[in-house]
Amino acid sequence: MSAWVLPDHIADVLPSEARHIEELRRSLLDTARSYGYELVMPPLLEHLDSLLTGAGEALDLQTFKLVDQLSGRSIGLRADTTQQVARIDAHLLNRRGVTRLCYCGPVLHTRPDRPRATREPLQFGAEIYGHAGMEADIESVVLALECLRVAQVPEVSVDLADVRIVRSLLAGVPVDLAMLNDVHAALAAKDGSELADLTRNFPAPAREGLLALLDLYGDVQVLDEAEKVLKPAPELRQALSDLRSIASRIKGARVTFDLADLRGYAYYSGTRFAMYVPGASDALVRGGRYDEVGAAFGRNRPAAGFSLDIKQLVGVVPPRPLKAAIRAPWGESSEAIAAIAALRRQGETVVCMLSESSSEIDEFCCDRELMCEDGQWVVRPL
Repeated sequence: MSAWVLPDHIADVLPSEARHIEELRRSLLDTARSYGYELVMPPLLEHLDSLLTGAGEALDLQTFKLVDQLSGRSIGLRADTTQQVARIDAHLLNRRGVTRLCYCGPVLHTRPDRPRATREPLQFGAEIYGHAGMEADIESVVLALECLRVAQVPEVSVDLADVRIVRSLLAGVPVDLAMLNDVHAALAAKDGSELADLTRNFPAPAREGLLALLDLYGDVQVLDEAEKVLKPAPELRQALSDLRSIASRIKGARVTFDLADLRGYAYYSGTRFAMYVPGASDALVRGGRYDEVGAAFGRNRPAAGFSLDIKQLVGVVPPRPLKAAIRAPWGESSEAIAAIAALRRQGETVVCMLSESSSEIDEFCCDRELMCEDGQWVVRPL
């Protein structure tokens, strides 16, 4: 195999796309900062027992593992950043009140998590710790939508669900972990025959409620229907009320509900959301409430947030116009060098032509030129 061939689902990012990704990264971090989120930069690798503490099986399978040559301990290359940020909140910051944190950096996956995906996403996320009320859930959704707006994502659709609905239906039903996983999988696949077979020995209210979930998807009327057909319980009523609250605060996007959608059920503890756009093979954003994320680190704080892959995001938004640059001759005189430096300090991009060759690529779309006229260096349109 040729030395320049990269592993499957790993790719170089070339100048135009890299510029777009970097511009998106900066704008998303600036947006999070405008909401009061502080930037953290966790390491790319950690001891495996810390990296996977409290994580589900899916994250374990997605994590590259190796041996630290210094300590001999097993370490992992992070497949997700949320666990690390929970560790930072719990042990390094250890604040009493609300803490808002954001991050952006590469993660590595042993396998692509969706068709045609990279195994090296550039993960951006924002998380709020220390507040159990709906304000944190709503802020996470609103900030995620604002990030997509800043990125100029068109026609966003927000899909809402809540893992407490299924949890309330299964309250008091003795099920082992394997059975629970199978029930969740049948609900996610909307496989009525499989779900009916799995729940044939369940109490009637639980069985009928789970089967009813398969048809509870659509607009806000789904919540009205759920109140009619599902077994009434305080946790169920609270979940439906919270979904209404979130939906009422969403502006400029289509809102749908899928009460049988349990993706990430082992991770989320309450409301969860996903954001879609036409043309994307999977959700652009996933988030929700995950109050148990810090428990493994000895500090079980309320938590809500979201994450997205900027490499996926750049594929569904229009390229940003490039700020035109100034073409300049290679500076030999002190006057030319000073003129070029002054323009760069003013924020201009100045490309010095290293030769007269017409084959030089004008990546920065120069629309002006620095030239010497009567002993003065001036900028003129090309």
